[in-house]
Amino acid sequence: MAPPILKLDGIFLSFGGAPLLAGAGLQVEPGDKICLVGRNGSGKSTLLKIAAGLVEAQSGEVFRHPSSTVRYLEQAPDFAGYKTVAAYAEAGLGPGDDPYRVTYLLSHLGLTGEEDPNNLSGGEARRAALARVLAPEPDILLLDEPTNHLDLPTIEWLEGELQKSRSALVLISHDRRFLEKVSTATVWLDRGTSRRLDRGFAHFEAWRDQVLEAEELEQHKLGKQIEREEHWLRYGVTARRKRNMRRLGELQDMRSRYRSHKGALGTVQAAASDAQESGKLVIEADKITKTYNDRTIVAPFSIRVHRGDCIGLVGPNGAGKTTLLKMLTGQLQPDSGTVKLGTNLEIATLDQKREELNPEDTLANYLTDGRGENLLVNGEQRHVTGYMKEFLFQPEQARTPIRNLSGGERARLMLARILSRPTNLLILDEPTNDLDIETLDLLQEIVAGFSGTVILVSHDRDFLDRTVTSTIAPADPEEPDGRWIEYAGGYSDMLAQRKGAIEERKRAEKATEKPKAAETAPSSADASRGKGKLSYKQKFALENLPKEMAKAEAEIAAREQKMADPNLFSKDAATFNRLAAEMEKLRESLTRMEEEWLELEMLREELEG
Repeated sequence: MAPPILKLDGIFLSFGGAPLLAGAGLQVEPGDKICLVGRNGSGKSTLLKIAAGLVEAQSGEVFRHPSSTVRYLEQAPDFAGYKTVAAYAEAGLGPGDDPYRVTYLLSHLGLTGEEDPNNLSGGEARRAALARVLAPEPDILLLDEPTNHLDLPTIEWLEGELQKSRSALVLISHDRRFLEKVSTATVWLDRGTSRRLDRGFAHFEAWRDQVLEAEELEQHKLGKQIEREEHWLRYGVTARRKRNMRRLGELQDMRSRYRSHKGALGTVQAAASDAQESGKLVIEADKITKTYNDRTIVAPFSIRVHRGDCIGLVGPNGAGKTTLLKMLTGQLQPDSGTVKLGTNLEIATLDQKREELNPEDTLANYLTDGRGENLLVNGEQRHVTGYMKEFLFQPEQARTPIRNLSGGERARLMLARILSRPTNLLILDEPTNDLDIETLDLLQEIVAGFSGTVILVSHDRDFLDRTVTSTIAPADPEEPDGRWIEYAGGYSDMLAQRKGAIEERKRAEKATEKPKAAETAPSSADASRGKGKLSYKQKFALENLPKEMAKAEAEIAAREQKMADPNLFSKDAATFNRLAAEMEKLRESLTRMEEEWLELEMLREELEG
């Protein structure tokens, strides 16, 4: 095992009141790819700043290898003093670093380098900051929410860069799919302390649940032991006084441990307030268009949105997602075409820029609109502090100014306000930004269980796959030309359908380029299309893949049942790790079979219809 190039041990930090970090640690070895996870406000960003040397801990050990270079991506980069983006990015280079790296990175991040840093959008600022920290190829790379404000193509490019990077990596992100693809180890920051799992984020949630179950069981055992000792002291046969005093001291120690135990934070408990049911047809857009400065943002586009639909809107930054969203909701008039909104609509909107928040307002005042101490939720009068608790805010925070909240807490506060208002049409613009994993789970459940209609813009692939019923995306993701297409299903479904359409177009182009007589070795798919039926091999696969998928699902379920034993990891870590590895392979195999079956099913429908 290589010696660590960065080590934090026993880190303690308090800003008054309960300590934020109480014995937290972090060890980074060459080549590590560590994701740092935890609830909003658990101290993740603070621990990363301590590792970068930007914040000093009140106690604890901080070791950085003297020859190691460290670069830190902060959430709000400071561009003061730089005339161009290129100058800002080049300032991150060391004496021996290659300046071409800046040009390469800016190009792949969609920047020229000549942009004025003062006029950058949120996404452009994040790209410039990424170029600055990635260019030197440091020994240690500390990234705080690197995917915020990035579009999907850039996120996927960044995944590839980090996977092949030689830098040791510690990153904080709310993007599940991103963490799963990049990380090889996980550090969980919880109640001021840290635990490490030497596996990627894909294995974190099952491990976390086991740790919490074991902790709860241990606390229960301690309570029972205290009861036994108290009974012995009261009713047991009197032994030597010295022995009694020893047992009394041990009892006092157990009581102290039991009282001082700080349980895990609860989860957010909430649901959207239902308004009067909207009409069956919520939005009807007919051949709407929009052009800015001779650039077509939306070519003729038509869609019918029905009550209960959940529509996802994806695409590169600048493709026109917000413009299309505003036209569909009546906030912006199209150049041509018509948009009809349904009846009885009650619309609630979550804005990605959080522009609605007044930093000087208090949490209670914001939630009640300044109307006292109560608010109406689903027709029921609720005291604001009680309602705040459901979103993990403490009663003493009721008079706290919003400016003191973290990004995740602000997002949670806006979510609390929106869900208290009666609504039947939710408009969510980048709702997952800054939310922790647990609040993301809640938002997913709210969206999935919402009786009304949802339209959301998101770059979170996992969230899209778990919630939306259809996805609107540019016809050409690499060079958006204003054409938008609605695909059935989530983001992964959209990719599969788009891939099939691209392959079909390529086959059609090849067929027109070459005379049929010159075709000597057609592919099996082309041969099937020419004959108007599936080949024997394709028919066999189409019939048998569902059986194989069901078998794989049963094997996964069997392993999940074994791993549900909270004591398995502590009793037999080797068996636990073997089962987890087998589950990962089975899930990969299941995904491949599902994709193959979907392509064959689409081909069958095409040949038959």
